[in-house]
Amino acid sequence: MNFWEYLGNRHQQLLIDACQHAGAVFQCMVVATVLGVLIGVVTYRSEWAGNLATLATSTILTVPSLAMIGLLVPIVGLGVAPTVIALTLYGLLPIVRHAIVGLRGVDPTLVDAATGLGMSRLKRLARVELPLAWPPILTGIRVSTQMLMGIAAIAAYASGPGLGSLIFRGIASLGSENALNQVLAGTLGIIVLALLFDAAYVLIGRLTMSRGIRV
Repeated sequence: MNFWEYLGNRHQQLLIDACQHAGAVFQCMVVATVLGVLIGVVTYRSEWAGNLATLATSTILTVPSLAMIGLLVPIVGLGVAPTVIALTLYGLLPIVRHAIVGLRGVDPTLVDAATGLGMSRLKRLARVELPLAWPPILTGIRVSTQMLMGIAAIAAYASGPGLGSLIFRGIASLGSENALNQVLAGTLGIIVLALLFDAAYVLIGRLTMSRGIRV
């Protein structure tokens, strides 16, 4: 059976796996974005706190994904839970780093002007600093999503959802008729999803950034 015949015969299951893969990455990115921006907001004013946040999240990223999931399985079991925890932790570094850089890069004169208008620190953050820091934050989200697309495939090791199970089945059955087709379908599916997510982020950037900030 050639690759195109394989896709034709398995297209429904491939779509289900792709939706599960995209859903897992999307949910983890939402959580990682909220946590990452919060960490950035709390730490960007202090040099040592920002460095500590970056160091802690970068240390997490050095842990091999198989090892991370293997360590989580005895604690939270198989399936979705270890996948969500691992992906969320891996997604933090780019978001935290870009949030800190973006917030520190806001022009101090704009912050002073907002203070002069009587804005509280929370209002300055919500109305001035975060909107101006949004472009680098969005860049961090894009980088994080691309990483998680690939890492999510490893979740199949812990019976997690997504296209990784297809790749693992193909590797486990190398030499069989459809082994290469399974690996290729899973890999290409992840690449297509990554490109679709990135295109969505480009659209979000155009809709949420003023032309002056984009330029």
